[in-house]
Amino acid sequence: MNLTSEQYAVLEGAQGRSARKAMEILAALGAIYGAERMIPVASVQISGVSYDNLGEAGLEFLSEMADGGGRARVLTTLNPAGMDIENWLALGISPEFAAHQERVIAAFERMGVITTCTCTPYLVGNLPRFGEHIAWAESSAVCYANSVIGARTNREGGPSALAAALTGLTPEYGFHLDENRRPGLRVAVQARLETAADYGALGKAVGQILENRPHRPVPYLTGLAETATLENLKSLCASLATFGGAALFHARGVTPEAERYSPPEERIVIDQAALDAAWRSLNDATSAEIDFVSLGCPHLSIQEIAHLADLLRGKKVTKTFWITTARPTRQIADRMGYTQVIEEAGAIIAADTCCVVSPIQGRFDALATDSAKACYYAAARNHFKTRFLPFDEVVGEALK
Repeated sequence: MNLTSEQYAVLEGAQGRSARKAMEILAALGAIYGAERMIPVASVQISGVSYDNLGEAGLEFLSEMADGGGRARVLTTLNPAGMDIENWLALGISPEFAAHQERVIAAFERMGVITTCTCTPYLVGNLPRFGEHIAWAESSAVCYANSVIGARTNREGGPSALAAALTGLTPEYGFHLDENRRPGLRVAVQARLETAADYGALGKAVGQILENRPHRPVPYLTGLAETATLENLKSLCASLATFGGAALFHARGVTPEAERYSPPEERIVIDQAALDAAWRSLNDATSAEIDFVSLGCPHLSIQEIAHLADLLRGKKVTKTFWITTARPTRQIADRMGYTQVIEEAGAIIAADTCCVVSPIQGRFDALATDSAKACYYAAARNHFKTRFLPFDEVVGEALK
């Protein structure tokens, strides 16, 4: 790589051992992918925050980087942690796990990372501009940033995202380059898309097609409503990333870069039968089997929390019901009175965590959710059965 004299100095330790280690990570990554240079990034989002994922080895790495003088040089936020740092007892988290998770958060805090832990950083102040280079790690956030916002990021690993935070740099390769953002497959959507869950099912259907292609082309979607909401699109991004490893899509009339390109010649159709098949594939639990209900994967917006409060007002849930969101969003919900309504119904608002990264293996048998991504991890990680439903029907399951 063609490093500047200043970057070489960092590599030689001019800014301390943690900055040197960070530059080593980035230089190695750039060499692997054939990057010619480093480019500055405007923001970072780091994954690998839950102690359930990190373990002691990961925590030791973070502590060493903090002890070595590592300091974030750009706006940096975190992916969800394994628990709500302020309300972990209500989630059934053990004191031992809580102590470890607090050490993780403390290590990031020592490095100047903003310890808001969310998979939707664009909802809580980490919002890049169109065309801006960033270094984000969480798969759904990466897809949303590239596609819906038109910022530019690869899907970083936890260590490379941290390295970008400590240097303000990332290697210029992948989706930072124009040529890699061109669409390679047209997807004609000919199915009803009415709820965020419909968009999640669409992401699964398209994602599985991409997964079976040798080079995972960037899809160009036609047939999406121009009125698709933020909530619809974050659901689509989450499932596209989960089931197809997609970090970017274009959609005519919806995403900002779609007008730059003509739809590719190769075309596939997602009709109602294909969408219905995706729905069925996410359901293997009966209503009677549901003992855990969760909304907020990706984290809920304040609009979704307001709607949830309306659905729960004056009612009582009969099952364990987690509502997960970012802490700043939770604080708005507190001020608006939504939290009180939801908690009076017996549900739990869990801030800065989610059902995917919390240590809940063995605690439940079957999950009801509106998230295709949550269904995937519930089955693959926790061996839960799943019931995939629209938002309002998920709430109905919690009330049965």
